[in-house]
Amino acid sequence: MVAVLRNTTYHVLVLLIVTARLVYGGDYVRPPAGRPLFVSLSDNHSKNTPQQVHISLAGDAKMRISWITDATTPSIVRYGKRQGTLDALANGTSSSYKYIIYESGQIHDVVIGPLEANTTYYYKCGLDSSLEYSFRTPPAQFPIDFAVSGDLGQTEWTKSTLQHIGKTGYDVLLLPGDLSYADFYQPWWDSFGRLVEPLASQRPWMVSQGNHELERIPLVHNERFTAYNARWHMPFEESGSDSNLFYSFDVSGVHVIMLGSYTDFGPDSSQYKWLESDLKKVNRKRTSWLFAVVHAPWYNSNTAHQGENESIHMRESMEDLLFNARVDLVFAGHVHAYERFTRVYKQDANICGPVHITIGDGGNREGLATKYKDPQPNISMFREASFGHGQLRVVNASHAKWTWYRNDNAQPDTTWFMSLALDPTCAV
Repeated sequence: MVAVLRNTTYHVLVLLIVTARLVYGGDYVRPPAGRPLFVSLSDNHSKNTPQQVHISLAGDAKMRISWITDATTPSIVRYGKRQGTLDALANGTSSSYKYIIYESGQIHDVVIGPLEANTTYYYKCGLDSSLEYSFRTPPAQFPIDFAVSGDLGQTEWTKSTLQHIGKTGYDVLLLPGDLSYADFYQPWWDSFGRLVEPLASQRPWMVSQGNHELERIPLVHNERFTAYNARWHMPFEESGSDSNLFYSFDVSGVHVIMLGSYTDFGPDSSQYKWLESDLKKVNRKRTSWLFAVVHAPWYNSNTAHQGENESIHMRESMEDLLFNARVDLVFAGHVHAYERFTRVYKQDANICGPVHITIGDGGNREGLATKYKDPQPNISMFREASFGHGQLRVVNASHAKWTWYRNDNAQPDTTWFMSLALDPTCAV
């Protein structure tokens, strides 16, 4: 990875980063978080050694394998169902990007499959034959387990969250934006990739972007989401989207829609038209559960991030689409706390509306958002500013169990949901 900062340019870069953080960070003052964790390369690393390995779902029975090397090497993956016997091979593509004076390594992207459901596969990336990884594909049918965590960052709290998630035996991770908190300093993206690799190389991580992925500096770097789009390629092509910022996928009887809070969402936008089309294609007899993921929450009783365009106007634009499609759950991040709402529509309780859950408590460096509106709104069922993560076990076509765990192992928040597709009261 070429990330050498010359003394003559370093102070200019720091000034640009500080200025951009003031522009995008707002004036909300949060309590301090845990100390930052920067994950460096291992001592035995070579230029051909794969690093920052992560996987994601890539259409029917396929998996995308992504990794980075310092050198330009072939984008190949050898894989198989027996450890040490990798008899299948797939080729892919590679790319790189520049950000001011930073140059990324070679970013590899290979799709493998078709794969069998609920099966462990072993694989090796590129030319380096010393490292063998493994992953397990999600089940074809219920039950399926999701881990949900937003605003991860790279702190001691992040490490704790990842340790807790790693013990759950989840099938797929949903991350509603704000991944690395690199905030313009690109080596933090490399560190984040190394930090999450032990988990992200074993289970598919399906992510969306947040405000910390924007990384646009006017007059200096005008492109938005440069690092995010280069490093975290999601299955937007497979879902008929024209942007990596919004896409959907099916897994084990669940249809998941990942929306972009920081790209156009008005009725004339590409995202709106894509969402409208995607929802029309959903077959609730085949995928009885329907989830959506955003970054900026549409419902929020925390004092942080109130009145933002990405929350208010996106809700005004798209809420009818989600309500009429009987979306079951909407996950969000952005607010660094946890909050679960009742089923809601147009800011009132509605038994046919989705449950909104804010889970931006993954461990970010900015600390927790500890202040809430008083009194608590009657549509807000549970709220707390603690670091943690969520687990959603979709038991069958009709019922799912949601549990939010604090990192300190205190009493969790647990509830059950029934799919709106099977509720005769909400028949469309």
